[in-house]
Amino acid sequence: MSGPDPVELSTNPFDDDKLHEECGVFGVFGNPDATALTALGLHALQHRGQEAAGVVSFDGQQFHTERHIGLVGDHFTKASVIERLPGDKAIGHTRYSTTGAPVLRNVQPLFAEFAAGGFAVAHNGNITNALTLQRMLQKRGSIFQSTSDTETLIHLTATSDRGHLVERFVDALRQLEGAYAIVALSEKKMIGCRDPLGVRPLVLGDLDGAYVLSSETCALDIIGARFVRDIEPGEMVIITEEGGLESIRPFIEQKPRFCIFEYVYFSRPDSIVEGTNVYSVRKSIGAELARESGMPADLVIPVPDSGTPAAIGYAQEAGIPFELGIIRNHYVGRTFIEPSDHIRHLGVKLKHNANRKMLEGKRVVLVDDSIVRGTTSLKIVQMVREAGAGEVHMRIASPPTMNSCFYGVDTPEKSKLLASRMSIEEMADYIKVDSLAFLTIDGLYRAVGETKRNAEQPQFCDACFTGDYPTRLTDRSNNTTVRQLSLLAEAG
Repeated sequence: MSGPDPVELSTNPFDDDKLHEECGVFGVFGNPDATALTALGLHALQHRGQEAAGVVSFDGQQFHTERHIGLVGDHFTKASVIERLPGDKAIGHTRYSTTGAPVLRNVQPLFAEFAAGGFAVAHNGNITNALTLQRMLQKRGSIFQSTSDTETLIHLTATSDRGHLVERFVDALRQLEGAYAIVALSEKKMIGCRDPLGVRPLVLGDLDGAYVLSSETCALDIIGARFVRDIEPGEMVIITEEGGLESIRPFIEQKPRFCIFEYVYFSRPDSIVEGTNVYSVRKSIGAELARESGMPADLVIPVPDSGTPAAIGYAQEAGIPFELGIIRNHYVGRTFIEPSDHIRHLGVKLKHNANRKMLEGKRVVLVDDSIVRGTTSLKIVQMVREAGAGEVHMRIASPPTMNSCFYGVDTPEKSKLLASRMSIEEMADYIKVDSLAFLTIDGLYRAVGETKRNAEQPQFCDACFTGDYPTRLTDRSNNTTVRQLSLLAEAG
């Protein structure tokens, strides 16, 4: 949803043609090293966003803000930056990189001075009626400084006629549609909240009596915090200076629809998501894939790194050797070199190289997590064939991605998604494989512990596969342009 037109994206040699999470959130309340701990937490959540990062702290007297374009490690490992963020309370945000020009005004957490004091908000997800709400607020006199849907939440809170800050914040949240996991900080409280469907993850941790909020458990691990529990869908937790934690349910209860793609790709493999280890789920996905579409082969090869756990599960279930037939260079970034025509031609080789000795003359099963536009898959298959593979069979550890996501994930428009305009046979011809198969939607549900998908009341948000969106898409129904939606999503 963010960045330039998808046609431009497909020509970028550093683009790995994946769906990307928009951001990660983190917060610490009641620890003298709150900022340093938040920086470490954001570092662990770097996979959720590589364009920009920000931290807001409070020292008991005033708020301090640092927001930067670039990786967490580029800025928040410097002592001078940490020293500019004193206090025992801090929240942070890391944001997904697009190929468009970074805009500092959209970097979160966003901060505002209300009549009752300062308030900072970091948000993961996307508000599907944000533009509609913005237009209403602008007519009332609100002036927006960013193109972020998160700023809509700040204006709604500021203009609410309710009493205390929490009541005004709840009033604002009740007007939102879409997906959100939010960490917010006032002078005396840290607030964590998930939308009523719980589409995006948020967990609660404890570090020597200080509460921690995080998008994933892997960020708790890096600071030595104890996992307490998931914030429940539709739950708001309010952490106070006295060390108390209040839980309220400000929304009408709904059947949860957690994003199933968190298991497939977004979350780190070492995280525990909704009570389940992500790595184990991905191995189960691979095993289901082997049961559904296994075939004779000499080797199972992952497309690194995201395809690796599923490839291990596939190989174990199929009884076929697992090998690293493609080696990934982890040290190439988007700014490595100006993409000349020659560099564009090299394309995927900047990030991947075939392990020729392993592939020569072999029947190979390539396992990847998804196919989006097909640009990387085409180049990977060509690379494996040029390395001497006798047969190349592609197996995808998710159903075909046929629909755009409007809940905080960077997705090409539907017409650019390969599966939305080609049959599986046509896709196989396009990427030049001997065979192509995807995991079925029921197979994916089995891998995450369900018997099958409940078509009447799906257990997860799987709209990217099924087109079954769990909330209203108000901005789209109001004929909001794709460009407006892209601008709105730039801050994740």
